[in-house]
Amino acid sequence: MATHDIVLIGASAGGVEAISAIVAGFPRDLRAAILVVLHVSRGRSVLPEILTRAGRLPALHPNDGERIQHGRIYVAPPDHHMTIEGDVVRITHGPSENGVRPAVDPLFRSAARAFGSRVVAVVATGSLDDGTAGMATVKEAGGIAIVQDPGEAFAPSMPRSVMAAMTVDHVLRLGAIAPMVVALVRDEAPSVAGRGGPHVVAMEPDRGREQLALSGPDRPGEVSVFTCPECSGTLWETEQSNILRLRCRVGHVYTQESMLAAQVDSVDGALWTALRALEERAALSRKLADRARARQHRWVANAFEQRAIATQHQAALVKRVLLDRSEAHVLPDQNVEGPLEDLELKTARTPTD
Repeated sequence: MATHDIVLIGASAGGVEAISAIVAGFPRDLRAAILVVLHVSRGRSVLPEILTRAGRLPALHPNDGERIQHGRIYVAPPDHHMTIEGDVVRITHGPSENGVRPAVDPLFRSAARAFGSRVVAVVATGSLDDGTAGMATVKEAGGIAIVQDPGEAFAPSMPRSVMAAMTVDHVLRLGAIAPMVVALVRDEAPSVAGRGGPHVVAMEPDRGREQLALSGPDRPGEVSVFTCPECSGTLWETEQSNILRLRCRVGHVYTQESMLAAQVDSVDGALWTALRALEERAALSRKLADRARARQHRWVANAFEQRAIATQHQAALVKRVLLDRSEAHVLPDQNVEGPLEDLELKTARTPTD
């Protein structure tokens, strides 16, 4: 059995090209299973076909309960989490995490629980911070943490988030990731200072498949002042490796960046709802004014007309706020910070070209 034979890859924006470049470097006889999570929308995904054409290993959407085998690439299906339980893949329609399904964190957590130090986890290009909490669990279990050099990533937020939260083992450009993974699988890579022996950490149950019991000792943390953006339930705060996590009763989970993004969406939704309600109120007031005027009820018509004018003014203010928010929006993944060596981020290694 190889020292490292469970390889995880997580990505989001720009991930098709990045993952394709990585798997293209894997040999046909690689004695490891590759499990991939890419943030995708609902509907049919052709990612397995793309990855199969890109490299030498077959890629597929696994069935729930399918046994993990070396030499295959398992791709999370759209709108489903992919996790590991024992030596099989589980495909579930569990609560979204970090606002997405499939999410990277559930795969990383479950793989660390099942395989411990046999895991090699890669976080590539992507927005926000999905994969950071999961990578912390991989590290705690003795696995290897690799991130794509943010300086070349299409969307650098995900690798940067991992690097800001922990000391990673390797920061590599895309072309160097596959050779490093192959060396680790073949036990030819240089050792990483400070790494302990193989072990598996005790972790929380897989909340993609189980509903939380938030009474007595099963409470996952301290009650927060925040509510879940998806179900409006109470959120509980936990902290893992200095990473803030928020979880609701039914299992929706957010890390800090994904929570901020979800709140932006919630505010936008509330403002658009308010704008719609105000415009409908103004339209109804004008209609009632016309009806009153047709009946010669001038004072009633004037009252409705004044209400319509005031309401339309309120709607214009809300619309202005929405436009200002759009104009002031800053893309968090704009890669303006220059090459990786200029970043003050914690890494165990110098980036490899």
